[in-house]
Order: sequence, then structure tokens, then C-alpha cells
Amino acid sequence: MSPKLCRSSFLLFTVLVSLSALATERGIMLRESVIYVSPNTASAKISNISRGREVAVMERTPGWMNVVGTVEVSQDPENEGDRNVTGWVLDKGIITTTTPDGDRILFGEAFDCEMEASHRDGRRGAAQDALRLYARIAEYFPSSPLAAESLYRAADIRWQIDAADAASRPSAKMRDPDLRVQIDEDHMRKVMKKFPHTKWADLAAYHLIDNKVCGEWEALAKCPEMEAALYLKYAEEHPQSPKAPEALYKAAWRYSALIEIYKTDNQQKKADDSAAHSLNVAKKLIAQYPNDTDWSNRAERLVYMVQNKIPTFGNTVE
Repeated sequence: MSPKLCRSSFLLFTVLVSLSALATERGIMLRESVIYVSPNTASAKISNISRGREVAVMERTPGWMNVVGTVEVSQDPENEGDRNVTGWVLDKGIITTTTPDGDRILFGEAFDCEMEASHRDGRRGAAQDALRLYARIAEYFPSSPLAAESLYRAADIRWQIDAADAASRPSAKMRDPDLRVQIDEDHMRKVMKKFPHTKWADLAAYHLIDNKVCGEWEALAKCPEMEAALYLKYAEEHPQSPKAPEALYKAAWRYSALIEIYKTDNQQKKADDSAAHSLNVAKKLIAQYPNDTDWSNRAERLVYMVQNKIPTFGNTVE
């Protein structure tokens, strides 16, 4: 979790706890809104408050709510910071636990933000908006059929943000994964703990492999051997996972890469064994997941290449 998000959550949590004795109503911002000094759009503007931010409702007046909420002090990455403010917002677009279909409304907005973030010219901060909205669904509507998926999607967005940051570091190319910047696993593990034996727990577990694979192999056998074992173990422990076919393919491909690595080291016996392992795993994928055409067809291609001694790693031009 980024320091900024940690500060935001802690600050608002402190305020909400102090107000708990008053049974303060809480809500989630569905859209970006303006916080005013008084319940009048002609009054001074204090700040804007973003989608997915939590607010404590202190008072209501027709068409308005007096709230305490966390706002961004700056969108400059070099000068990040949040602060709590008190003011008035229009009584529109604040979702509470009593809002009919509140979970579905928030999910729809979160998905819209996620799609916005995927566009090259998408709205700035859309990914963070989606992250907050998904996380709030799991918190406010724990019994919702969308709770597990929402918690996973929040963790997935956070993982992608942290993974991009880790990949930009010089250590990203280090062969030893222990020497690289590790992606925070806490949120994925939370999904696995709260919703075990679900599709979302399976997907969360697959992410954790990222922290264990090598940066660059440096043409050494140790990395593909270790990684193939990781992917095989995942497929064995999560056979119903949507990622199981992909895991099997990645294991089979790594065994095929070992063929050329061992040949270069004049270890023909190990090269032959690797070819056999690659074929066995690829054929298992084809037999076990015939309806997953993406990965089963790639496995068919891999079988053809290995059987016809076509290199899959290194100098593949002959």
C-alpha cells in the first residue's frame, strides 16, 4: 500500500473513531464533488473530493450534507499528501450501506474508472479512483456477491501500480529475486484469507509468483528450473484457476528453454530430459484444458517445436 493511501486511511479512520459515539453516518463518494464552506454553491470552495473517498456525514439540510472527508493536497507525485476537511457537499452521489443496490452502483463506477485508466488519454487518477471504489465495496457490503471480486480487483490494481514501479528500478534485472524490490503481497493475501477456495483467491495466489521469478536468467539453468517448478506447483494446487493453463504453459516453455541452455553447456542428457518434461507438461495442458484455446493451441505449437528440435530460447534463427 502506498504511503499516501496509508496516510489517507489512517487520518480518516482517526476522525471516524472519534465520531463513533455519535453514530455518524458514513458514505462513499460515487463522483468527484466540490466541498463548500456553506450549503450554497455561491459560497467559497474548500476543495474537491475524489471518487471512492469515504466521508462522515455530520449534518443534513435539504439538498446538502455537512461532511468530514479526506482530500488530496496535491496531485504532484513529488509533493503528495492528504488532509481532512469539513464542509458542505451536494446531497448527490454519496453511497451508503442503505442505498438500494449500492454495491452494484459502486462496482459499475469502479469498472468505468478502470476502463478510463486503460485509455492512453484517460482521466488522470482514474486507476486510483477504481482501486478505492472496489475496496469500499468489500468493506461496506461484505455479504455482497461482488465483495470477493471487488477486493481482488482493488488488490490487482494496486499490484499493477507497484509492479510497474518495481520494474522501473535497476534491481528489476537482478537474477536473484531476493535482491529485487518486492511487490507488497498483503492485499493479495487478504483476498486469499477472506475468500479461500474461490476463483479470486486462485488469481491472487498467481500474482505472488511475480516476487519469486528471476529478473534475467543470464543463460543459466537455475532460473528456468526453479520457475518451471513454481508454475507446476501452482497448477497442481489450483487446478480450477483461470490461470492454471497459463501456468502449465509457462512451465512447459521453461523446460523447452532448458534444452538449449543444457546443449550450450554440453549436457545432452539434461537437454533430452528437459525436452521430455516440456512435452509431458504441454500435453497435460492440452488434455486437461482443451477448451482454453489460447493456451492449449500455444501448447500444441510448443509440442511441434520441441518434437522437431526447433529452438524456443536463445538464437532461434537457424
